[in-house]
Amino acid sequence: MIKCLIVDDESKAREILVEMLRLYCSDVLVIGQAHNVNTAHNLIEELKPDLVLLDIKMPDGSGFDLLNRFASIDFKVIFITAHEEYAIKAFRFSALDYLLKPIDPSDLIQAIEKIATPQEPVNINEQFQAFKENFNKEGNQQDKRIVLKTWENIYIINLKDVIRCQADKNYTYFYFTNREKVIVSRTLKEYEDILTEYGFMRVHRSHLVNLNYIERFDKSEGGYVFTIDGSKLEVSHRKKDALLEYIDRLGDI
Repeated sequence: MIKCLIVDDESKAREILVEMLRLYCSDVLVIGQAHNVNTAHNLIEELKPDLVLLDIKMPDGSGFDLLNRFASIDFKVIFITAHEEYAIKAFRFSALDYLLKPIDPSDLIQAIEKIATPQEPVNINEQFQAFKENFNKEGNQQDKRIVLKTWENIYIINLKDVIRCQADKNYTYFYFTNREKVIVSRTLKEYEDILTEYGFMRVHRSHLVNLNYIERFDKSEGGYVFTIDGSKLEVSHRKKDALLEYIDRLGDI
């Protein structure tokens, strides 16, 4: 049984969450509710929940302010937020779990199932630190840090150190300038959605490439790019024009 604390300043929102958990998540036990940061902090210290469903905006501070009060976060967190695009991007970069208001039951079920299934060590401290850094920085590749979670480790990676990503069914291989590859159990499509606006291009169904690390484009035999790690990657026909357009823009600089 997962002991859960709900933190939201709206009583109606808390009531809805309690009822949704009762209906759809029988392995979750709601052990308390809080309407602000101070109350939530006291209840977490007293009740030791396994999971906190945490609203971001509250009258006496934010959910982030609450987490900052803990030297070490030893409980799992699912953030609850309105649709704020920049915050959501920061969540995705940092591999933190979140739900959008109004909460869809299927999204809640999926989030709880993910929490209940052991996939990696329970430690969100580094993820939360990466989130704060990403949330407070402008959107450029040099500043961004991405969290990659495997069974054994949580890696905090500077985005500028990622050369390329390669698909293998529901897994993605990350290749870097300065470390061994990392294998993550998320699809390449998920990372394409996150990284495209930060200088990455999906050149093939299996390859997402940091454009800064392309050394050469070979137009023969349909097209291949060569990256600084010595990789030769096929370029799909429908991606060829977009890649050539990017290279042409470089020639104008």
